[in-house]
Amino acid sequence: MNTIRTRFVQIGNSRGLRIPKAVIEQLHLGDDVELAIESGRLVVQSASHHREGWDEQFRALANEGADALMDEATPTEWDKSEWEW
Repeated sequence: MNTIRTRFVQIGNSRGLRIPKAVIEQLHLGDDVELAIESGRLVVQSASHHREGWDEQFRALANEGADALMDEATPTEWDKSEWEW
């Protein structure tokens, strides 16, 4: 494991770490990261996206035929009187 020694810097009432550009590029970190504490260590990783993997799941459902509506379409009064094709 390669180690880099650095110092905390004062940022207002907080303190921060400067991460060298080469490290950020090597880890492919974007602007948003997640911090976690695991076994007494600070872990920095790219932030996950809320809808990550949804496309694959939707494709899998479509391939299984499980993407149909659960209920029949129920036209409303607006659909009957106002909607025009």
